[in-house]
Amino acid sequence: MNKEKQGIGIRALSIILDTIVLGILFYIIGAIYAGGLTYNIQFYGTENIAAGGLVSLVGFLYFVLLEGLKGQTLGKMATGIKVVKENGEPCDLISSLIRNILRIIDGIFAYIVGAIIIANSENNQRLGDIAGNTIVVKK
Repeated sequence: MNKEKQGIGIRALSIILDTIVLGILFYIIGAIYAGGLTYNIQFYGTENIAAGGLVSLVGFLYFVLLEGLKGQTLGKMATGIKVVKENGEPCDLISSLIRNILRIIDGIFAYIVGAIIIANSENNQRLGDIAGNTIVVKK
C-alpha cells in the first residue's frame, strides 16, 4: 500500500460521491417509510423526527462501519483512497467511530472546517483523523 497522504481535492471528491450514495439510500428509506416510491415524500411531526433519526443513524453507520471494517466507503473505493491508522495498520471500528463522531465539527460549512484543518496539518489530517490516529492514503 502506498503511504502517500491524500489531501483536500481527492477527499472532497470522495465525500461528494458518498453524499450521492447516501442521498439515494435516504430516498429509498423515505420511500419505504412512506409506504411506496413517490416523488414527493413528506413527513410531519413525530414521523419527521423518526425518519430524520433513522436517516442520521444510517448515514453515521455507513461511515463508521465501512471505514472501520474495510478502510473505505464507496466514495473512497471509487477514488482509490483508504483510511488507515497512523502506524499503517488497518483502521478499526474504534478509530473509525472517533473520526466519524468528529465529522460533525469537520463538516461545518460544507467541510470548510475540515479542509482548513487538513491544509494546516503536516499529515493532511482533519480533526477526526487527529483524534482517531488515522490518515487517508492512496490505496
